[in-house]
Amino acid sequence: MTKTATSPLRAGVIGAGVFGGYHAGKYVEIPDTTLTAIFDPDAERAQALADKHGAEPYSDLDAFLLAVDVVTIASPGVTHAEMGAKALSAGKPVLIEKPLAVTGEDADRLVALASEHDLVLACGHQERLVFDVMGLTAIKTPPKRITAWREGPWSGRSTDISVTFDLMVHDLDLALTLIGQSVAETLSVQGKTERSDSLDDVSVEARFENGAVLELKASRIADDRRRGMVVEYENGVIEIDFVARTFNNTTGFDLNPDYMDTPEGRDPLGANVARFVDAVLGRADGPAAPGEAGAAAVRFAQRIDEMASH
Repeated sequence: MTKTATSPLRAGVIGAGVFGGYHAGKYVEIPDTTLTAIFDPDAERAQALADKHGAEPYSDLDAFLLAVDVVTIASPGVTHAEMGAKALSAGKPVLIEKPLAVTGEDADRLVALASEHDLVLACGHQERLVFDVMGLTAIKTPPKRITAWREGPWSGRSTDISVTFDLMVHDLDLALTLIGQSVAETLSVQGKTERSDSLDDVSVEARFENGAVLELKASRIADDRRRGMVVEYENGVIEIDFVARTFNNTTGFDLNPDYMDTPEGRDPLGANVARFVDAVLGRADGPAAPGEAGAAAVRFAQRIDEMASH
């Protein structure tokens, strides 16, 4: 049983970039939290985001951690493990944007630290919440095949990590959730590096012990933005367009066509932050994407990158 806190919680955000700004805004909107502190080693960025929301800027991490009850980590992916370990060791429940870490060893260490200190550890895989309100995660039968693509033009962002950890990690988490298994039995990978020091384009085919097949493509050097998934069952197919936020369903499974009218459908990030806060306050059994799920996606992504480099 994770120890619970009392409302209102003093919330802090590590990382004053684009996603840090999104998370800061969510804490401002949630009645049970007060955005108190922003940490960024770039003092000007920390000041700018703090000023926007009436919070205090910090460039000293220890002082920041003393000023907050809960923490979102939205710093560069390569810093997630270090920042998460410091926050958990300081006794703070943590929501870490994806990826949870960039090695399975570091991800497992974060899970162990959260368990040791009896703290909530959540990950930014908020598209799980969209699948929940669509009704997809309630289907008990694993799919036969999942095909997904997540591509976009070069933006220059998140180049500290590979496209596997930046984009594909979403689909790795969703696929593991639907297939119900955490480790692929066989795996083949093709990748290329063009604009950064790591994979910019990667294709994966995996087969699981239960017979399910997974085909994924992720690219940050594509001509156009495309994000979709096809989930095949014995009785039909579900086609999802993540950009248009629509789906077609020929399976007969009872899915919710109006899922975009739900809070989770309209604002998955806000719903994920709110669920994290509810878990900290003891009002939810746990976060939408617990640390263990984030770690499973990290281990899968690491295996893909290692295979692509050989």
